[in-house]
Amino acid sequence: QVQLVESGGGLVQPGGSLRLSCAASGRFFSINAMGWYRQAPGKERELVAAITSGGSTNYADSVKDRFTISRDNAKNTVYLQMNSLKPEDTAIYYCNTDARIGYSTTRSYWGQGTQVTVSS
Repeated sequence: QVQLVESGGGLVQPGGSLRLSCAASGRFFSINAMGWYRQAPGKERELVAAITSGGSTNYADSVKDRFTISRDNAKNTVYLQMNSLKPEDTAIYYCNTDARIGYSTTRSYWGQGTQVTVSS
């Protein structure tokens, strides 16, 4: 089983920055792809950014050139650096990962979410 714990959310003014962290713990053989999703009130959950175990990244068009996803494989941690934040970035941000928990078993896990609020 894998547990994901997010941190780094909070209240920030437009144009400000935040850095989210998500650490994986538990029993697993390896962590494969990791990503960040977000869900704003009244909207669907959407993919913000993802990163493979090899470092290949993918971003939503709305956050390209503003957000940067990275990971530290030794620490089983994924980060999301968010710059030039806008009010429309306000949402609960969720960490997601697929982890190999058996010799031939891979399963997806979600964190509890962390609130990001961008407001004057």
